[in-house]
Amino acid sequence: MIRWGILGTGGISRAFAQALRETPGARLVAVGSRSLGSARAFAGEFGAAAYGSYEALVAAPGVDIVYIGTPHTLHAENTLLALGAGKAVLCEKPFAMNLRQARRMIGLARSRRLFLMEAMWTRFMPALAEVRRLVADGEIGEVALVQADFGFAATRDPGHRVNQRELGGGALLDLGIYPLSIASALLGPVESVQAQAVIGDTGVDLVTGFVMRHRGGTMSVSSCSLRARTPCELHIAGSLGSIRMDSMFHMAGSLTVTASDGSSRGIPTPFLGNGYVHEAIAAGEALRAGWIEHPLMTHDDTLAGMRVLDEIRAQIGLRYPSDELPDALADEVANPLTDELANGLANALANESDVERTHAPSDAPAGRR
Repeated sequence: MIRWGILGTGGISRAFAQALRETPGARLVAVGSRSLGSARAFAGEFGAAAYGSYEALVAAPGVDIVYIGTPHTLHAENTLLALGAGKAVLCEKPFAMNLRQARRMIGLARSRRLFLMEAMWTRFMPALAEVRRLVADGEIGEVALVQADFGFAATRDPGHRVNQRELGGGALLDLGIYPLSIASALLGPVESVQAQAVIGDTGVDLVTGFVMRHRGGTMSVSSCSLRARTPCELHIAGSLGSIRMDSMFHMAGSLTVTASDGSSRGIPTPFLGNGYVHEAIAAGEALRAGWIEHPLMTHDDTLAGMRVLDEIRAQIGLRYPSDELPDALADEVANPLTDELANGLANALANESDVERTHAPSDAPAGRR
């Protein structure tokens, strides 16, 4: 039995806790929050022990792995805290705010021989496995191109986390990371990227588009938006046809394969629970095998993705406070917070949710919402 602790009690943590209920060989045993009341309410719902600080959670006995479900800007700090306490970690995406943070997190995991993985759950979904199988079988011939979009009309409230630069807001880190990661999983390492964006009044990207050239002569074209409800599909095209990961591609319940003669067929790709079950199963598999990374989402995969994200941000002029810190300060596990930022983080922790779920069609099948 893999014993899980969850750090953070927002919406994404609740979704992961629900997934653990349906994960074979897994049990939620502990929940930690900066508020003991919040931890107790969450833990009471899921039958776990409550801890009133992150430090207490990671020090708790009987916890094999900690899931980090806090806002983006806390991922590095919280992950380093858990690894420092000797706990394996599954950290929500984006893994860190920049490559520098990611290197330090992975460096600590490697030095302590502890499992650490970015929670890029789409990489473990049945739909992606089926796409890979079809491509390997030559169903669409020689693959040349991936096209993907991810967008919805988010709140325009300047105080909301997605619109706050200080809290890691913007379309790229919340949404663009999906097409970036899955295109890389399908086409291989990125050799170069070109990006454009629309930056909003609060300093975060509202719409970003990027073209990546992958090793081997393939290309991906992706977009993400906090202002437009897009189809949220991913297409992979080759010399004999194409495969579409149907809306919403990050949790696709079906694929559509189209041949060069125009004929098409659908392939169901049902998934377990709310979808997070598959990454929880993978993390459990890694722990039982004694791995420090999983072959479907390696440390190098995460570092490569962070490197591309940093390059895109440099091209579109999107910088976060964590980018401005001198190296000595950036290497600290914790940094003092201004009252304003602390209040913003508190609100984000209370209301944090995986933003792609906020625009699931209301008529979608239960398994896809």
